[in-house]
Order: sequence, then C-alpha cells, then structure tokens
Amino acid sequence: MEGITEGVNKMSVSETQKKNRIQVSNTKKSLFFYVNLSKRYMQQYNEVELSALGMAISTVVTIAEILKNNGFAVEKKIRTLTVDMRDDPGARPIPKAKLLGSLWS
Repeated sequence: MEGITEGVNKMSVSETQKKNRIQVSNTKKSLFFYVNLSKRYMQQYNEVELSALGMAISTVVTIAEILKNNGFAVEKKIRTLTVDMRDDPGARPIPKAKLLGSLWS
C-alpha cells in the first residue's frame, strides 16, 4: 500500500485531473468499446489521451490506427516510458512498458 501512496503523491495535479484520458486494458472491455469512447471524448474535449501498460499497448495502437484510418483523429503526441510495478508492497519492482498517445479531431 505504501508504494501506491508514494506513486499518487508524486503525480502532478494535471495527471490526476486529466478528464480526457482513457486507461486501456486488453482484458476488461472490447476494442470497439474503446474506439467509441475515444470518439465521444474527442467530440467533448477535441482531444483524447490513450494510456496503456504492458500487453495493452498493442490495443492502444490498434485503437489509434482505427481512428486515424477512418478520419476521426490525427496523432498529436506519443510517449513511451517504463514504470516500476509491484505485485505486493514488499516485492521487488517489475519494470513495465507504458504508452501515452494523444489524438485530436
């Protein structure tokens, strides 16, 4: 629990209050759920940020390509980084790939 609290405390205000960010999972929702949600966010905010960890990164890339190929979005910015994740509070950190992609309509 301490690791989670430390991570939250280190976040900037802009990160915690991002209303147009979608955190994508490749196991919880279908691909087209995220495509349709992204379209809705772009109508509301004119921009959407897709975020994914590990294996879900390919899902974000697919969503972005669907939106771009159908003329709904244009790439604005793509960032890749590595974050340390812990399964248990006392466990060793495991590095995970993270992708942040911004699209705008």
